Amino acid sequence: MFEGLSVEILARIQFAFTVSFHIVFPAFTIGLASYLAVLNGLWLATGQRVFRDLFDHWKTIFAVAFGMGVVSGIVMSYQFGTNWSVFSDLAGPVIGPLMTYEVLVAFFLEAGFLGIMLFGRDRVGDGLHMLATVLVALGTLLSAFWILSANSWMHTPAGFEQDADGRFLPADWWEIVFNPSFPYRLVHMVLAAYLTTAFAVSGAAAWQMLRGQATPATRTMFSMGMWMAVAVTPLQILAGHEHGINTLEHQPPKMMAMEGLYHSHENGAPLALVGIPDPDAKEIRFAVEIPGLSSLLVKYDADAPRRGLDTVPDDEEPPVAIVFWSFRVMVGLGLAMLGLGLWALWARWRDTLYDSPWLHRMAVALAPAGFVAVLAGWITTEVGRQPYTVYGYLRTADSLSPVDAPAVSSSLTAFIIVYFFIFGAGTFYLLRLMSRAPGKSDGEHALTRPVRGAPLARAHRSQPGE
Repeated sequence: MFEGLSVEILARIQFAFTVSFHIVFPAFTIGLASYLAVLNGLWLATGQRVFRDLFDHWKTIFAVAFGMGVVSGIVMSYQFGTNWSVFSDLAGPVIGPLMTYEVLVAFFLEAGFLGIMLFGRDRVGDGLHMLATVLVALGTLLSAFWILSANSWMHTPAGFEQDADGRFLPADWWEIVFNPSFPYRLVHMVLAAYLTTAFAVSGAAAWQMLRGQATPATRTMFSMGMWMAVAVTPLQILAGHEHGINTLEHQPPKMMAMEGLYHSHENGAPLALVGIPDPDAKEIRFAVEIPGLSSLLVKYDADAPRRGLDTVPDDEEPPVAIVFWSFRVMVGLGLAMLGLGLWALWARWRDTLYDSPWLHRMAVALAPAGFVAVLAGWITTEVGRQPYTVYGYLRTADSLSPVDAPAVSSSLTAFIIVYFFIFGAGTFYLLRLMSRAPGKSDGEHALTRPVRGAPLARAHRSQPGE
């Protein structure tokens, strides 16, 4: 099936395959855990049944996605020993503790309070149940913190020393954890997770409304998701821009590949919107370019000079075509999300948010946009780092285990078969759960318990989130 491919390529494909399956689940659960905390808080603050119904609906989806994320993450981590043992040996003194902190500080926090959040409301009371829900959400954010710190260190290594055998030894943990790219990547990833959840929730709500089930719950879901889209997408675009500036400073070849800058420009570099990278001719064929825009975006001067890949040795040049197109997929989907958020804002102003079938159809179409954008962003980041695992210090070719290509090929084939069967079934089940309408409220958000300082008349107010 994979005849003719080298051990390095096979090992990279295997890790890319497993991490692609894994990353979509944490991206969803990070945002969904915070969404559950907000819903539970609104239920306790207002007593409106719709928030309780939405919490109960989405907590089941969260539990399934959380379990699939845990399983896929465990499988992925074994490859550090099977395929990347040299990397594990050399970088283990730095990467190992960071991964351990993620388990001790974040995963145990999530797992410890997950049961209370899912099943403990009637046993521990509303207050402790709310605390458990917040701690689960905090755990997902801490998990992102430590995983991104470890991964960012591989991109912008800092705070270490190397011994005579090339092992990376910690010298300053503060510099290791808060390495130069980490703050930008953390913000970018967390916002991406929130947008992923917002568009998944909005798409599920829009699907229900298109089926004639414009219940208080589905209307509230759609409204909250669209508020998140219009508020967070501009912040994500700004965070992505700042992350790009940081990448230009610390990993210039990656930025050149993202922009398709094969050649240096002394008087301002154009930005190729689309085109076909030709690695042999070292050019972007059929490029649609805007003169000076690349220099304007990253140097704030349309005439500022920009270095191109002609200044980078061929053996340090990342695969341009993959990085070029994955970056454009991510940016294109980000702009589409912004467009949908603005469309929803306009419909809200015209009081047609729940009566716009074409808006709802577009929301359904963009429901998976966050997942695809996250995958495209990770492809841009990880492929753009090549040919290094620890950027500038340890090459990918020198990080491999002493294994043969047939062994890696066999395990990769097994992964593909098992993953598509197990995670395919799990994903199908998740979609089934998301396609169901949340439990309907009794009347117009009737209170099921008194709320301190809130008259019962509040139960008959307009839809929440409008």
